Amino acid sequence: MKAQDVMTAAVVSVPADMPVNKIAALLLDKHISAVPVVNEYGVPVGMVSEGDLVGREDAEDRETRREWWLAALAEGELVHPDLEAMVRIPNRKARDVMSTPLVTVTAETDIRDVARLLSQHRIKRVPVVRNGQLIGIVSRADLLRSLAREEMRPGG
Repeated sequence: MKAQDVMTAAVVSVPADMPVNKIAALLLDKHISAVPVVNEYGVPVGMVSEGDLVGREDAEDRETRREWWLAALAEGELVHPDLEAMVRIPNRKARDVMSTPLVTVTAETDIRDVARLLSQHRIKRVPVVRNGQLIGIVSRADLLRSLAREEMRPGG
């Protein structure tokens, strides 16, 4: 199987100049945990995840706080000083907080190679590009769905 067989084609992306509070609102609204950042030509240049918006220490506690801190950041409300110390400055833009360099794959990349890249780079998703343009994204969940479909097939 290839990346194109398992990717999510309806990718939500953001421009590099989008404010982080707008990104937080978008993540909440779309029920996603990250978005690719694209330049003016639609070329992916980085990735902004929840972890880029909030400090990465204490992952379990961060998951517990996810909904309320995202909502507070998205609405521009004042937040508790402890959280404010952890959250990056709200007037920052995607370009200021995005993770780079960006790892990408092509539509023809074998999903085993996609899985290796995710593991090797310790990332949860990888944009799929064709001629440099963003055409999809493959996440760990996409790979799991693919595996589950294979298991459900006769002889799988």
